[in-house]
Amino acid sequence: MSDQNFNVVSIIRKKRDGEELSKEEIQFLVRAYTDDAIPDYQMSAFLMASFLNGLNDTEAAALTHSMLHSGIVVNLDETPGIKVDKHSTGGVGDKLSLILAPIVSACGVPVPMISGRGLGHTGGTLDKLESVPGFTVDVTLDRYKEILKRQNLVLVGQTEEIAPADKRLYALRDVTATVESIPLIAGSIMSKKLAEGIDALVLDVKFGSGAFMKELKDAQKLAETLVGIGEQFGKETIAYLTNMEQPLGNAVGNWLEVKESIDCLNGGGPEDVMEITHLLAGTMIYLGKKADTIEEGIEKSHQAIEDGSAMQKWIDIVEEQGGDSSVVKDTSKYPPASYMEPVKADKSGYITAMDAYAMGMVSVELGAGRRAKEDDVDPKAGFMLHKKIGDEVKENETFATLHTNNNEILNKATSGMKKAITISDKKPPAIKHIAYKVDKDGVHKYES
Repeated sequence: MSDQNFNVVSIIRKKRDGEELSKEEIQFLVRAYTDDAIPDYQMSAFLMASFLNGLNDTEAAALTHSMLHSGIVVNLDETPGIKVDKHSTGGVGDKLSLILAPIVSACGVPVPMISGRGLGHTGGTLDKLESVPGFTVDVTLDRYKEILKRQNLVLVGQTEEIAPADKRLYALRDVTATVESIPLIAGSIMSKKLAEGIDALVLDVKFGSGAFMKELKDAQKLAETLVGIGEQFGKETIAYLTNMEQPLGNAVGNWLEVKESIDCLNGGGPEDVMEITHLLAGTMIYLGKKADTIEEGIEKSHQAIEDGSAMQKWIDIVEEQGGDSSVVKDTSKYPPASYMEPVKADKSGYITAMDAYAMGMVSVELGAGRRAKEDDVDPKAGFMLHKKIGDEVKENETFATLHTNNNEILNKATSGMKKAITISDKKPPAIKHIAYKVDKDGVHKYES
């Protein structure tokens, strides 16, 4: 079917009326928008119609395909092995990529990881990496392939050549209140991931107050859609639904999270971070055919921490991408923020709830995040949690410490942190960090 057979208004009308669009109609629309042949207002109308009436699995796959092929699909055949990546839907304190990428690479699986920046209440992997002095995330495609071939790992940002349609559509969704559509989110994620040259993918889909998907049922639907698209493209895809009712780990903020990641790679680190890290890493090792089962992959993940090979791989990639490895080897060399303010509990009891979204916004106020894409971030800003849900706290005991170079924000940030926790007399039940596994065979309750 040729492009001239299609009328943009007719396509928008069909979707407005809840009808299914053909693969060719979706391809035409995406290509025409990428080529500036149709204006923002018509694409906005299509996005809103899709948001309100949904896209079925066939339409979501067609949208992904169109965005994927709007640019270059990278060929990584020069690097031997099954290339596996991991994607998280984002959360507060989510530094898992920094820990699991070196682990998986050290276990012999190539990891081509293209990540994003933080926007809103969640931090971005690129911002964390750039808090290491000199670390370069903006590279050419040739350099991307070269780093992967040399190190079995690469940690970079999206290049202009990869899924340019997604970049444009995402910017439009951001200003037309159409971000939260599950098929549009799935198409955006999968077009970028498939374009980077992977053979298999592990997904960490968050739910709870600090996640984009607040409700478990919405996160499950997104996970099923993502896995379905991955499998349609012939890429083995496994997703896990993980809890984001409180920040992940104790550190929130770019360098603070890098420092916590280094603690994890050195065999320490918070239990919640390491439980999810080892599961995701073990699944990647399994998909990369370096383990016969996920359980064996988890064992190999533990071994890579214990024998130091994961930490050495982290040092190698920092040096390969221009970073100063001296602060990675000795984090005390990194200068701290100018102000470190304790936040104290107003009463005694147990912490029964945390508003992870509100805490994420406090980190933005402190300078660790951005409200608009062009904002700068302060690598030293953020906070450390000393208590989590289920912990006992005494009146006037410090439950968090704020780190910032902007002392004018401290009163507001302190108040925000206090409002973000609930203290009660009764100890709450323990949080289950991993709820479900989703693969091509369906949804399975996760039993650790």
